Order: sequence, then C-alpha cells, then structure tokens
Amino acid sequence: MSSTPAPDPQPATPATGTDKPRPKPRLVFDDPLDQQSSDDTDRGWGERPPAGGSAADLARFLDEKPPHHI
Repeated sequence: MSSTPAPDPQPATPATGTDKPRPKPRLVFDDPLDQQSSDDTDRGWGERPPAGGSAADLARFLDEKPPHHI
C-alpha cells in the first residue's frame, strides 16, 4: 500500500491556447461606505461644471426657472 496521493484526473479535452478559463471574480471585503458614489458628487445629481461668467449664470437661470415664472 502506498501513501502517495493519486494523480489529479486529466481533462477530457486537450487544452488549447484559445480555451482560456475565465478568472474567478475577486471577493472584495472593503467597506462600501468608504467609497464615494456618483450620487455623492454634483455631477451625479445632474449639475453642470462651473462655467463662470454672467452669460453662463443667465443661461442657468433661464434653464432652471420654475414654470410659474415664465
């Protein structure tokens, strides 16, 4: 009786260079609340980046004017 382990079974089909197995997804144990989401930014809420200038301020005012102020 031998104490060496039996060899691993061989795959039924030969491995080729094109049949690469996909890597398993990594498990991430980070705290998700430590990461900034897109909702935490002005851009996530649909805000425009600051353009500056009175023409940009007027355009923003006209775009965001409530309908009862027309």
